Amino acid sequence: MELPAISLLSVTPIYLAILGLIFVPITLRVGLYRAGHKIDIGDGGDDSMLRLMRSQANFIETVPLAAGLLVVMELMAAGDTWLHALGATLVIGRSLHYLGLSGLGPFIGRPVGMVATLSVYLISSGWILYSLFG
Repeated sequence: MELPAISLLSVTPIYLAILGLIFVPITLRVGLYRAGHKIDIGDGGDDSMLRLMRSQANFIETVPLAAGLLVVMELMAAGDTWLHALGATLVIGRSLHYLGLSGLGPFIGRPVGMVATLSVYLISSGWILYSLFG
């Protein structure tokens, strides 16, 4: 399929692709642990499995809304600086949160990552509403 010569989106696809790539090892880690510990459904009463599942689930629970807000901003002609700043904040925030929650990094990454993600929600939502009604 050939893409049109002019695209409406030029910045947010970068961050969506990066987030997609980050999600692959997160999901593989869950699957490999599940297979290695013979846990077919749920967490099997295994605290490590529960932590891995929640780490993956939190990523998928928070990324889509933030990604959608960034896409809307870009469609509403937000400047590249806004989009790169928020996109990078989202990628870094989700990565820190995952590392802190999954146990791969220091726990402080969890709250720092959540604050970063909530900041993306607040700033992008505020930008959209201001652009519409301000």
